[in-house]
Amino acid sequence: MWVFDFGRAIGLMVQTLPYLIFRVIVYGAMAAAYVLVTGLGAGVGYGLGWIGGPDSQAGFAFWGGLLGFGLTATAIYLLREYLLYTVKAGHIAVLVELMDGKELPDGQGQVAYGGSVVKDRFVQSSALFGLDQLIKGVVRSISRFAEGIASVLPIPGLNGLVSLFRAFLKVAVGFVDEVILAHAIRTRSDNAWGSAREALVLYGQNYKPMLKNAAFIALFTYLLAFVVFLVMLAPAAAIVYLMPGSWSFGALVFAIVFAWAVKAAVLEPLAVTLMMQVYFKVTDGQVPNPEWDARLSEMSDKFQEIKEKAFTTSTGATAPAE
Repeated sequence: MWVFDFGRAIGLMVQTLPYLIFRVIVYGAMAAAYVLVTGLGAGVGYGLGWIGGPDSQAGFAFWGGLLGFGLTATAIYLLREYLLYTVKAGHIAVLVELMDGKELPDGQGQVAYGGSVVKDRFVQSSALFGLDQLIKGVVRSISRFAEGIASVLPIPGLNGLVSLFRAFLKVAVGFVDEVILAHAIRTRSDNAWGSAREALVLYGQNYKPMLKNAAFIALFTYLLAFVVFLVMLAPAAAIVYLMPGSWSFGALVFAIVFAWAVKAAVLEPLAVTLMMQVYFKVTDGQVPNPEWDARLSEMSDKFQEIKEKAFTTSTGATAPAE
């Protein structure tokens, strides 16, 4: 029923420990930034509260902390292109090599090797980020296609289940874009757009086993993240207690931030590894189905854009209108 090998995936996590440590440092620094900047904002607000009198200090501290939290969230949002290029894609490049049973070059660390592979394939972070955004759009179109099939099934009482299914699919497909990037890296093609097109067609023609396994993997990942959230409530509450002013919901916010950091640093690469196992296994030996290529072109403008860029990269000419 399930295509992935959980034990093998854990083994790959151990093999890529240097990258996991790198991810922990990066996302741990982000979580720390949330706490420090939010605390600084609350402290500044608390100090400015003297202007309005002691009764105003708690309110000023709240808004100062909220401003600090918002500024940090904005900075991390702006860094998403760097995170994909340097952290996520590099780790995927190393995982691809190890999953294929290949050795990494001697004398070159995993982080350096992963970065060099990504740079060779995509040159600039903006190119990878742009491709990733288009891939996400196509994957969402495939998910809506699956939702549409479920919604017309003549099963009594299915409407509620379909709504739940739709909501869960949005979570389950969150790791698929990185799997498509893994195929592009694995093929070692000079045309990343062409590799992505091929990978998306293969994904589409195997959407049933892919979504089934993705749903289970997503459920497992988010259950673990929830456990981490519960564990983090106590240290988050201690941090909030040390902050000036009244931030009664701060413990909840910081616990969510800490859980997000653990999920991004450790749980997400495990989930992506499991999804890579599924994808490589179910698509092994297959060739892209022209019918699915045409279907994706009809259902997704973003897929059509990927096709055009693949054609342009391959020939240097503008793709003909379809």
